[in-house]
Amino acid sequence: MALLLTMGLAAPAIANHIAATLVAEGPGAPGGTVMLAFDMKPEPGWHGYWSNPGDAGFGMSLDWSLPERATAGAPRYPVPSTLLVAGLMNHVYESEYAVLVPLVLPPDAQPGTRLPIRVKADWLACTDRVCVPEKAELVIELPIVAAADSSARKDLRFAEWTRLLPAPLGAHARFAAAGEVLRIGIPLPASVALTQPHFFPSEDGLVAYAAPQRFSRNGDVLIVELARRSGSDAPRRVAGVLRLNEGGDGLAIEAEPGAVPARGAPLATARSSLPSLPLLLVAALAGGLLLNVMPCVFPILSLKALSLARAGENARQARHEGLAYTAGVVLACVALGALLLILRAAGQEVGWAFQLQEPGVVAALLLLAVVITSNLLGLFEFSVPGFASEGSPQGAFATGLLAAFVATPCTGPFMAAAMGAALLLPVPAALALFAAMGLGIALPFLAIAFVPALRRRLPRPGRWMVRFRRWMALPMGLTALALLWLASRLGGWSFAAATAALAVMVVVLLAWIGKGQRAGLGTARLAGGAIALAGVGLLLLPAAVRAPSASAQGILPARPFSEAALAAARADGKPVFAWFTADWCLTCKVNEELAIERPEVRDAFARAGVVVLRGDWTRRDPAITRYLTAQGAAGVPLYVWYPGGGGAPRRLPQVLTPTSLTGLVSR
Repeated sequence: MALLLTMGLAAPAIANHIAATLVAEGPGAPGGTVMLAFDMKPEPGWHGYWSNPGDAGFGMSLDWSLPERATAGAPRYPVPSTLLVAGLMNHVYESEYAVLVPLVLPPDAQPGTRLPIRVKADWLACTDRVCVPEKAELVIELPIVAAADSSARKDLRFAEWTRLLPAPLGAHARFAAAGEVLRIGIPLPASVALTQPHFFPSEDGLVAYAAPQRFSRNGDVLIVELARRSGSDAPRRVAGVLRLNEGGDGLAIEAEPGAVPARGAPLATARSSLPSLPLLLVAALAGGLLLNVMPCVFPILSLKALSLARAGENARQARHEGLAYTAGVVLACVALGALLLILRAAGQEVGWAFQLQEPGVVAALLLLAVVITSNLLGLFEFSVPGFASEGSPQGAFATGLLAAFVATPCTGPFMAAAMGAALLLPVPAALALFAAMGLGIALPFLAIAFVPALRRRLPRPGRWMVRFRRWMALPMGLTALALLWLASRLGGWSFAAATAALAVMVVVLLAWIGKGQRAGLGTARLAGGAIALAGVGLLLLPAAVRAPSASAQGILPARPFSEAALAAARADGKPVFAWFTADWCLTCKVNEELAIERPEVRDAFARAGVVVLRGDWTRRDPAITRYLTAQGAAGVPLYVWYPGGGGAPRRLPQVLTPTSLTGLVSR
């Protein structure tokens, strides 16, 4: 015991916030290896750093003074923890930890002697507000014994310290750099539990540390997706530590370039905090139901109102149309949800309403809106009966498809939690949420179809339906104009002009078709020509896409959102209002007009020094998508408040008022 006490003595040092002691595992033999440990004990509220500290700090530097022919190996750190301070991600130790160093002894060391081991150590000790460089000169005298006696007396603490080191993976990992994302495929049996996974890269500057990390399983391969740091070169190899769970479980990873499997079942590390599936299904149903009062779907629902009024006196027809409409809505929602999950599994950074981020899809919707407007005005009649006015199961089904496709970009209360959870849950549960949302959209019309008392409240068919049909051309035409503006925001004014020209040509052909219909002539060729013109035009339109002009600055001075801008503002201790929007999101625009872009909000934020960051998700933006996913949001709007001084962020409601925003800085 006296021998071990002698080996653990350290030279006197100034009082540090992290006390350091140099300890040897036991006596050493000539030419053998003995493990040394820097036993680091932070004071409460202080922390030290891993070898790659992350966005701030630095690890331990060692300057050895060793006997001749003795060599010290590379330090071996335990699995670190993550600490987010002011938007900066740090790799730290907040409680006692030990850094181990193997020491190879001189082969000519004599048993019975003591070797002086001296080292100057420097490290950084920090709290969440202040950092202090610290140092110590540590000395031990290591006893030399015969080889047979070197393992007889061991410091029992080393067993626990060694357990906390990351274990070698024992298999070949592969990585691939795809654009702004670094993907790593790690062979890991599916039976291995993962509750708090995090990948700590050994190389500094390779990834954006504060960006969310995405984990999924593809069989016995763990897929890790990391956001690359802007401007970083493609790595030749990737090394680091994969933390499996809190408490020190980790693996040392070395990955070589190679093929990485597609994204598999996502790991929801915070799944335990999600509401139960029945509650999420109710939220999805309620969210879909509320979409029926959103102005973005009113023009489409007006089409269904015509056929409902016509079918009001025929219970059988009403039920058939109600079921067909519901089938169309649910099928469209499930199909969009499945496509979203497939694209995300393939590594695409997409979110809910991704279809309206594509200029070609908006152009197709614009042409469809123009066609429907022309039909409502009586310019021509659809050859498929009932799509807009006559009433039929086929038309109800098609109307349901269109209603869901147009309605889903709108978001409102209840939908955010359900759609965000759908990105974390297993595929069957996620598809059930999408189906529940579709059922919510169709529920009012389904109720009218099956409840005679509700049908009797509908107005009886009559001449009013003709006038109503003509008036419904007005909101549908306004929808076409809104889509034209959105086309300019997605693809520039050249794209919008080309789309408008194509729409005009389609309207001319439709007018000729209508003239032939009224004269009793065959119009199949003209109809085929209109379809061919629209198809060819949609194929050629992408060539006209140009970068859109920047949005005009509103009342509230806002900077473009980026993880770096957020981290910089938080590092300065400033409060931050992060605001995510899109030009096709009606809820976003209502909030901006009624709550955000207000003089009283601007003045209150200016007095408090609030940094406003605006994330425009009109076009696809992988960085914004990753942030939304990390916040548990499938789409926009999203509003997050970061208090000054590094306080915990708070997600704000989707419906804002000026008072709710000014109140953030008056607390």
